[in-house]
Amino acid sequence: MKNLRPVAHRLLWLLRVTPGRMYCCSASVPPAADKKGSNSITEFKTKLATGPRLHDFIKNASVKENTPEVKELDPEDAQSYLPDDPHIGNSRKVYFETYGCQMNVNDTEIAWSILQQKGYLRTSELSQADVVLLVTCSVREKAEQTIWNRLQQLTSLKKRRSKVQAPLKIGILGCMAERLKAELLEREKLVDVLAGPDAYRDLPRLLALAQGGQRASNVLLSLEETYADVMPVHQSPQGHSAFVSIMRGCDNMCSYCIVPFTRGRERSRPVSSILEEVRILSDQGVKEVTLLGQNVNSYRDTSEEQFCGPEPAQLSRGFGTIYRPRKGGLHFADLLERVSRIDPEMRIRFTSPHPKDFPDEVLHLIQERGNICKQIHLPAQSGSSNVLQAMRRGYTREAYLELVANIRKIIPGVSLSSDFIAGFCGETEGDHQQTLSLLREVGYSVGFLFAYSMRKKTHAYHRLQDDVPAEVKQRRLEELIGVFREEATKVNASLIGRTQLILVEGESKRSAQDLCGRNDGNLKVIFPITHTFSIRHGDYVLVKITSASSQSLRGHALRPASLSSVGNAPPQDWSDGQMAVC
Repeated sequence: MKNLRPVAHRLLWLLRVTPGRMYCCSASVPPAADKKGSNSITEFKTKLATGPRLHDFIKNASVKENTPEVKELDPEDAQSYLPDDPHIGNSRKVYFETYGCQMNVNDTEIAWSILQQKGYLRTSELSQADVVLLVTCSVREKAEQTIWNRLQQLTSLKKRRSKVQAPLKIGILGCMAERLKAELLEREKLVDVLAGPDAYRDLPRLLALAQGGQRASNVLLSLEETYADVMPVHQSPQGHSAFVSIMRGCDNMCSYCIVPFTRGRERSRPVSSILEEVRILSDQGVKEVTLLGQNVNSYRDTSEEQFCGPEPAQLSRGFGTIYRPRKGGLHFADLLERVSRIDPEMRIRFTSPHPKDFPDEVLHLIQERGNICKQIHLPAQSGSSNVLQAMRRGYTREAYLELVANIRKIIPGVSLSSDFIAGFCGETEGDHQQTLSLLREVGYSVGFLFAYSMRKKTHAYHRLQDDVPAEVKQRRLEELIGVFREEATKVNASLIGRTQLILVEGESKRSAQDLCGRNDGNLKVIFPITHTFSIRHGDYVLVKITSASSQSLRGHALRPASLSSVGNAPPQDWSDGQMAVC
């Protein structure tokens, strides 16, 4: 160590910071340099001082006043790395495959909007594609394995492609691109393009590089990107429903969750751009909009000074966060209220929320507005307070049940759905039994249940042990599914004999003689085509329920209806003889 000190001192000398400059050198210098060596150092310093700096490589970069004057490039002489050519796509055909959550559906619409503006065409036929883009999910290992298998199939297709055709290019977009960049580019070299969730604007450049024979990637996460100025190209088959992204990222840092690491920190889209998109969708005849976000009800728009007050966001009683309360901003209740005003005949849903962000003002608004669906997704994840603490969820079983009671008190007839994880780190048989009892006590109409899959980068990966055997996870999952189905069948059976307002989605997948749609609680309802009156996709129809299962309802159509005709009465009160009127 003593012999290294002179070298360390000389390196520190070379790393001194002078006004506007930092000089650095990776080569060590002997403590007793001769005159020739000293001249070399001086010459090297001079080259560093007069050479290009970071701003010279960044288009339109600003230069601080305290830095030495540097001649700027004349804008007329500056050459863009990639010309802003609206026809750079050259009519090449793009084929999308979307996996995972609704956010990925919206991401597909954003990516396609960007590529469409650059001259690309979209195809629904894989055989006609010049570019195949997979919009991916990393929440569970099974989802990633599905993509790996699909890449093998696409690579085989790529090799069989005719020599007279341009080479097929394969791209991975979304969460998996960010999480597995190195592996995706190196493992059997299956991928030409990688674009993370915040890099879709860069897709034209990445595809241009790939077309030139290079592999290209951009998986940088952003603290600001919301794609507020990009109007998604909505691809709903009948055009009656659409997803509208209102925020991106998540700050909750639940110990099992990869989302903060694949989609970054929370940032909210300006309210003005959201309202504009919803108005456009209303003008296009869309009858249902779902507001999207990884933690949708923590929305907080700080884009305008008038929104930046001193009030912190209110949380559900008994709930907490791992981060400090944030002050100011236009909150979710304000946004939901403004969206609901745009079109009284447009249903409003939102997903996926966190239970902590349901203050009473949100619940009262849902109850008061007839076009805000009386359906709330309330992810519990576990019924054990011990497991919830290990998950860093910010609440106990008791606080969750108190919230459920408060929701049902304020919104009579509300439909609840939830998420559950079986076999999380350290989960005992007693913990599992508490989750089963929560399922029975609450009674959900819709549920999403999965066995725990550990993800790298998460808190659980670094601090906890995945100590529940796979066979135990599977057994517990099957038990959860069994209890959920029992309870969901009871909840749904309570609607038999009731009349439900259904938004018609189209023909049933199982029979061309049946139509299907969804009720206010987001349950699928199947009913025979009637010849008494005309029913089109996107119509509202009153349907009397005649049977129920854990997954769907069946009934027969009574007559056409509208949201304004049934008002904001509880869904169970929509009878075929009397209807509430606004």
